[in-house]
Amino acid sequence: MPAMARAKTESALPLDLPLPCSDRFEKRARRQGARLVAGVDEAGRGPLAGPVVVAAVLFEGRVPKGLDDSKRLTAADRERLFALILEKGLVSVVVASRARVDRMNILRASLWGMSRAVAGLSLRPDHVLVDGNMLPPGLPCPAEAIIGGDGLSVSIAAASIVAKVTRDRLMTAVGRAYPDYGFADHKGYATAAHSAAITTHGPCVHHRRSFAPIRIALGLDLSPALPADLFATVADAVPEDRAAAA
Repeated sequence: MPAMARAKTESALPLDLPLPCSDRFEKRARRQGARLVAGVDEAGRGPLAGPVVVAAVLFEGRVPKGLDDSKRLTAADRERLFALILEKGLVSVVVASRARVDRMNILRASLWGMSRAVAGLSLRPDHVLVDGNMLPPGLPCPAEAIIGGDGLSVSIAAASIVAKVTRDRLMTAVGRAYPDYGFADHKGYATAAHSAAITTHGPCVHHRRSFAPIRIALGLDLSPALPADLFATVADAVPEDRAAAA
């Protein structure tokens, strides 16, 4: 009888509920000897236009409350938390330009940015938590990849917020320079309005030539040379190809 009661209780557990975002991964790393733990995430792998932005965040002390996957937060909450993260944490931001995305491909550009974001932190971490299932090359310490980490680890969540807010601001600036495409609204993602604008006006300098819809819109695999995008000075001209904020 006791065994039957246990089985009934276990089957009733809400096993499909998502785990909350917490510092459990950071605590586990510290139990294993790490003192400084950094989280890394990117924003902008999927869009048809614009850069990929990568952030690394390291908290030495108190962590802001309410951190979560940036996609679960409102824009107002992201902006509020962005300011708190900059106040309480060490932050490094890297912008991989559209030109770099086309040259390296989107995955390699993202991993490139991750390794350089970690290198840009003012303190060297003892352990790095990376969102996803791949680790970037050249990290200076042990690391672990966490699928869905931006909704599980507070350090990765903070990095996701910084990357998202930074990229959204950059794409809003692009929208002011190229008002026909609506970048301020869709941030370069493949919405119906964005696709219609590409059909009407053709791709602009910020559209990723390595992405199939843009190649199709251009009509040719090899497009004529175009001037560098607005982020070339940030991602390509800065020493070490790094734009860091701390």
